[in-house]
Amino acid sequence: MHTIEPYYNWRGFYIASEDIQSPFYEREYSEFEFTDSIYNYLIHPQWDNIGSPTLFIKILYADYDEGFAVIELFGEWNDAVENDIMTLKREIIEHLMGNGIYKFILIAENVLNFHASDDCYYEEWFEEVEDQNGWIALLNVRKHVLEEMQTEDLDQYFIQGGDLEDMEWRTMNPRQFYQSIINYVSKRLA
Repeated sequence: MHTIEPYYNWRGFYIASEDIQSPFYEREYSEFEFTDSIYNYLIHPQWDNIGSPTLFIKILYADYDEGFAVIELFGEWNDAVENDIMTLKREIIEHLMGNGIYKFILIAENVLNFHASDDCYYEEWFEEVEDQNGWIALLNVRKHVLEEMQTEDLDQYFIQGGDLEDMEWRTMNPRQFYQSIINYVSKRLA
């Protein structure tokens, strides 16, 4: 697990620790000191701790003029025991919404497991972004994670599926990536 790093090729475009509006502004990272773990497995020190012992993130890009953020997720999304959606919503999402972000692109290919609870925070988040003409897109979700979300009817709060199931997003720069998502979202919402 310690070898799985957040995507770093967009660092020339955006670095959350240098963004005064980011919840991770002025955070310092170590390349050598591993301080966080998921269960007994150390994880790469570039992942950002949101206050959950199982779910970590990296804000890869944020554009306050366009009102969108790209967030890479890592670990186990565990609402049943850790209430990870509450932590993510309260600690990160609300901070970003307070700065004008209402379009969220969540890259979930490194979410290794998912455990559901109720949908209160999903519904709250969905309603808040919808009121601002925003949305939440969920990309590259592992099949068993997606099935669990669908079983609990959580998929109703996300734009997902189709081209978002296996998107080659690393071949694009952040603006190209956002434009491809906007094109897809526009078709889905039309």
